[in-house]
Amino acid sequence: MERPLIAALLLVGLIIGSGVGSSYARARRGWNDYQAAKKTVPGARSAAWLLIKVVTTKIGVIALLLIGAVAYAAAGGGDEPAPAAPNPSSTPDERPAR
Repeated sequence: MERPLIAALLLVGLIIGSGVGSSYARARRGWNDYQAAKKTVPGARSAAWLLIKVVTTKIGVIALLLIGAVAYAAAGGGDEPAPAAPNPSSTPDERPAR
């Protein structure tokens, strides 16, 4: 009578032990992954700020160029007198067309 009870307790212990062991292993892997990600955060943060700085600089340069182009056009810069329009009348050398 003791053997089946010991076997049943051993089986229950193995099932519970394997569940607890796999949960512990999963928690340990999660903790290690968390620690690795935590170490990379400062580097990723500085890289993100650098990219934001580059993008805002490019946007600022483009905006200044656009504002300059609008101001130049509004001031009438580069306006040259229009060339004389061609005269539709015929010259005295030519015969009038019939």
